[in-house]
Amino acid sequence: LARHLQKEAQSQHNNSEFTEDQKKTIAKIATCLELRSAALQSTQSQEEFKLEDLKKLEPILKNILTYNKEFPFDVQPVPLRKILAPGEEENLEFEEDDEESGAGAGSPDSFPARVPGVIEGTLLPRLPSEPGMTLLTIKIEKIGLKDAGQCIDPYITVSVKDVNGVDLTPVQDTPVASRKEDTYVHFNVDIEIQKHVEKLTKGAAIFFEFKHYKPKKRFTSTKCFAFIEMDEIKPGTIVIELYKKPTDFKRKKLQLLTKKPLYLHLHQTLHKE
Repeated sequence: LARHLQKEAQSQHNNSEFTEDQKKTIAKIATCLELRSAALQSTQSQEEFKLEDLKKLEPILKNILTYNKEFPFDVQPVPLRKILAPGEEENLEFEEDDEESGAGAGSPDSFPARVPGVIEGTLLPRLPSEPGMTLLTIKIEKIGLKDAGQCIDPYITVSVKDVNGVDLTPVQDTPVASRKEDTYVHFNVDIEIQKHVEKLTKGAAIFFEFKHYKPKKRFTSTKCFAFIEMDEIKPGTIVIELYKKPTDFKRKKLQLLTKKPLYLHLHQTLHKE
């Protein structure tokens, strides 16, 4: 919802039915939703943005066209960093990453504030087991990149798509990488695939999109992607190749990211009742 509101708040004058003031209010509601999301995902017991606070936004949203009172919370819209749904960021990019070899330069203080909620990720728990059915846990160990040290807030979006690129399970984001060293970004995080292996359709694949924040452009960008197909689901370590963006969920026009031997390192565990 935050993403939809943010998009509406940032739409150009001529194609929007909202006034500039209404857009500011919508953008502030989006910020509050992000804050609530961050509070829910935080391990701290003290919630920064409570459910009661969230409920105060409902009448504002319902009466957005006539609302003219003071906004109940002292928050700012987040115009600096677009909140993008998975796959949306591809449309905003035109040049290749290689042109920006110095993208990671500058002091961390100069970067705009991150959207809350990105750091913790959106990982889901393992499904309940079913007799005769297999569940898959994939540990994302590390990814090899020539400019690993320059990636800001790197994380991986994991999705399971059918042969036409349609989602078969909820999309999950890892938390931001645990550390970067040399040519590797380390994650060491378990992803619980949200469907029994036997229920995945023929031709399905599990995608891993590596994303990072670009301070110059002020949005999160997909750098590269990788995938495993159904016949590659087996216990143990697997090392897979990286492909150039945009992510090709139909796997029709694949281009390797580089000639260098850079890979995504995974470990698969199968759980069967």
